[in-house]
Amino acid sequence: MAKGTRGKEPAAEAPKARAVEEEKSIKKEMEALEESGEEIPEEKLPFPRATIVNMLRKHLSKGKQIKGQVKDEMNIWLGHMVERVAQKMDTHPYSYVDGGMLREAIELYETVQDIEKEKERIIKQLESIKAACDVLINEVDRKFRK
Repeated sequence: MAKGTRGKEPAAEAPKARAVEEEKSIKKEMEALEESGEEIPEEKLPFPRATIVNMLRKHLSKGKQIKGQVKDEMNIWLGHMVERVAQKMDTHPYSYVDGGMLREAIELYETVQDIEKEKERIIKQLESIKAACDVLINEVDRKFRK
């Protein structure tokens, strides 16, 4: 940001602009990883690679291979996620961070999961309505074809 322009941005727009820039930098880093095809040196990653790999292996089927690109991109993405949550918690004026602040900071990400579950529930209901409509259409066709 240029000198002297700091106070000119509205308070609500500054975090949004930072988030947009952060997302762009994440995408650039991931694209660079994809193009190079090489693993990033572990000292440049936010977490130990083995920790990420072990966590991935817990939730993937046995025998699946995890490409180096996936290990590195997951590592970088998780690092950025920690940054976002920490920045959200840092907005509080207190000299400490507690569980309530953490829950508030991650609330957005938790609601995304709830929205996904709700979407699946709605899709199932719509499919059952569609099936009922198909049955009614078949009945109408059968009765009025005589």
